[in-house]
Amino acid sequence: MAGQVFLVQFVIVVLLVAAAVAALVLQSARDALKEGKRESVVAAQAFANAPGVVKAFRSPDPSKVLQPRAEDARKKSGVDFVVALSTTGIRYTYPYPQEIGKKFVGTIEPALHGHTVIEQVGGPPLPAGKGTAVQAVVPVTDPHGTVVGLVSAGITVKNVSMLWMPQLPLVLGAGAGALVVATAGTVLVARRLRRQTRGLGPEELARLYEHHDAVLHSVREGVLITDADERLMLANDEALRLLGLPPGTKGRTVQELDLPEPLARLITSPGPVTDQVYRVDDRLLAVNKRPTVPKTGPDGSVVTLRDTTELAAVTGRAEVARERLTLLYEAGVRVGTTLDVGRTAEELAEVAVPQFADAATVDLLDSVLRGWEPTAEGWRHLRRAAISGDVRMLPVYPVGELITFSSRGPQMKTLQQGHGVLEPDLRQAAGWQAQDPERARKALKCGLRSLVTVPLQARGVPLGVANFYRMAGSPAYEPEDLSFAEELAARAAVAIDNARRFSREHKMAVTLQRSLLPRGQPEQEALDVAWRYLPAEGRGVGGDWFDVIPLSCARVALVIGDVVGYGLHAAATMGRLRTAVHNFSTLDLPVDEVLGNLDDLVVRMDNEERPNGAAAGHEGEGVTGATCLYAIYDPVTGACTMARAGHPGPLVVSPEGVVSSPEVPASAPLGLGGYPFETVQVKLAEGSQLVLYTDGLVENRGRDIDTGLAELRRALDGAVGRNPEEACQAVINGLKPEHPSDDIALMVARTRLFPPSHVAEWEVPSDPAVVPSVRAQCRDRLRDWGLEETAYTTELILSELVTNAIRYGAPPVQARLLYGRTLICEVADCTSTSPRLRRAATTDEGGRGLFLVAQFAQRWGTRYTTCGKVIWAEQALHGVAASGAGQRPVDVLLEQFGDVTL
Repeated sequence: MAGQVFLVQFVIVVLLVAAAVAALVLQSARDALKEGKRESVVAAQAFANAPGVVKAFRSPDPSKVLQPRAEDARKKSGVDFVVALSTTGIRYTYPYPQEIGKKFVGTIEPALHGHTVIEQVGGPPLPAGKGTAVQAVVPVTDPHGTVVGLVSAGITVKNVSMLWMPQLPLVLGAGAGALVVATAGTVLVARRLRRQTRGLGPEELARLYEHHDAVLHSVREGVLITDADERLMLANDEALRLLGLPPGTKGRTVQELDLPEPLARLITSPGPVTDQVYRVDDRLLAVNKRPTVPKTGPDGSVVTLRDTTELAAVTGRAEVARERLTLLYEAGVRVGTTLDVGRTAEELAEVAVPQFADAATVDLLDSVLRGWEPTAEGWRHLRRAAISGDVRMLPVYPVGELITFSSRGPQMKTLQQGHGVLEPDLRQAAGWQAQDPERARKALKCGLRSLVTVPLQARGVPLGVANFYRMAGSPAYEPEDLSFAEELAARAAVAIDNARRFSREHKMAVTLQRSLLPRGQPEQEALDVAWRYLPAEGRGVGGDWFDVIPLSCARVALVIGDVVGYGLHAAATMGRLRTAVHNFSTLDLPVDEVLGNLDDLVVRMDNEERPNGAAAGHEGEGVTGATCLYAIYDPVTGACTMARAGHPGPLVVSPEGVVSSPEVPASAPLGLGGYPFETVQVKLAEGSQLVLYTDGLVENRGRDIDTGLAELRRALDGAVGRNPEEACQAVINGLKPEHPSDDIALMVARTRLFPPSHVAEWEVPSDPAVVPSVRAQCRDRLRDWGLEETAYTTELILSELVTNAIRYGAPPVQARLLYGRTLICEVADCTSTSPRLRRAATTDEGGRGLFLVAQFAQRWGTRYTTCGKVIWAEQALHGVAASGAGQRPVDVLLEQFGDVTL
């Protein structure tokens, strides 16, 4: 050991010396190069500025005058060469005369412009030897600044690089001194090691330790060694096992080991003990104690322990039974924590590993995973639902794969027989190997040895199979393991069937609810609308609903509501209310009347479903209530009329991104009966966003409604230029809980306004003589809009509506045309008398005006206002408009006179 340490020290010292020498050489070379550049520049400038140099350059024979002076300057300055050059780079001087007149090696162009050039080049031989030279080239100028020649001076790097040699002995001496100190230290350490090991060599020490360790840990007796202070110096593995001690007990006193009092007293007693029997837990231990008498050091004692009980097998079986009961209890707690079929299968596989199996898989019928009723026709096709255990090295079917089981395999047998199948040795299981011979061969090669497969049955109907595997290092399965696996599978099957039935009902409710909700946006041009609907998790679907309903005169109704309760009944009630809102909206009823009619409907439904005024106490009996918000937006005026029945109020995001809450009066929820509903009308700027939502978005078990509303405002605040889709997604991302306990419905509608150029309005005096002028104004406006092809039909409709208003209505009479997706004609007057479509008799002079309107308009109707009514007619601008398309209006009218039924 000491020699190895010395070798390491020697290598370290050598490396340090080599590094010091390399650093010294590099530093010396760098310093020498720097000094050489400085000396070269000084020498060259001194020669260039010497008196008479300019005159010499202009003499007839510059070399004759400059060569002696250059050699004299070289020897005095200590540089290796001083060379005078012409402006074309021809040498006038050189240490060796034979090089005079040749081309100078180096860069001279910057010097010709008055600059100094410093560079490293290689050139002709020099007195100092050939090598890379550091040279400076400076210009020689006359008093007028004209460059008349060049001077180069330099020194070879080979000469200056030897400056580091004088410092080399100091570095080598320091290294040698370090080696001497390391050698002396190695000798001292070697002597101390020999004294401490009592002269034993490494091989003898290793052999002694191996023998000691083998004897101590391989014997079937426990060995304890204590010192004079009753501290535990050594305890082998058997002693730790017999006494139930943790591994880190070395160094503790006997009193700290928490041993039974009789045994602790025996170990600490001074005298020897022979074969005394003591009970420790469920073991009977024979104890022997002898004192240790070392040559040096304090006295101690050696205690040996031997297990004399013959109840090991019985104890083992009792322990297995206890573990099985514990595992069954754990399975009852852990399996079935959710109502998800796949997760329940995973919980069964996880609870069985590693207490009962090294690996477990669960295969279920495809119909069970989908929530359908299982059938015997699907037994051969099962889908892998869960895998647990260290099966990375086993060639098992992955999760999600559809498996076709062989009729000879144990899985198919257990489904057909209705009880488990035991394969204690898979190497002898021909049916299991026939399922997939190649996969079975690889599994056996990886160590798979034993299998128990049991059916998962609930209400006598098989749902799938559970497979429990053991590897070669674990004991093979026995018949009692089969009965335990069947008990475990029976408990899990009930949870799986409950989850399957819940999944089926949940899917049915979700399907029903989604079928009742809007599937697409209706055609309208007043609002850009986006929505989100998220069903609740775990409690079944609720009764949240929403709708976008186009109304007459380009108006649009927005409605959102929530039926109290969950399940199919809530979804069905929601569908009835949505249909009722559509019907009431078609009648063009005011906002408060729509909510009033809905309130009456909910009361009637509640009375119908609660016979004799008492609920039957099960789902589907009674409607406990509903909330609703109903709004109508008019794109011509930008007015939005709203009312709410127990529903959260809306939010409005202005085009600048400011969020506000319109003061919509809160009214009682639907179903209480007899309470009025108050309305409010707000002006919405073009580009404003109206946000409607249900309480599931802002309120849940972990967040009250005030906190939710504040978070909703933050999600909407400052989003300038965001479209409704982006706004919906931002709100859902910011407020959706991880597991929503209530349905969430959200609707964002961005407003549009009719361009003023697409609206034409006229005040019509109560005189039938003005009808032609109204038709003329209508014709002019249609020409401006490029709708000449609809002029005749529109004039006919408008003149009929205006004439009826003048004849049967009350002033003032107003006419209006709206040009958008369709062409809308409106005539308003101050009476509430509604016109009625009828067939005129052949003898009647009138009564055919509304008939013509109905024939040539796509649809028409009457809308009541606070001061009268509005009769409107809508014409399609693209495609065939009315039922009378292709015929002239006069032809249609004449056909009515020829009708045999009149």
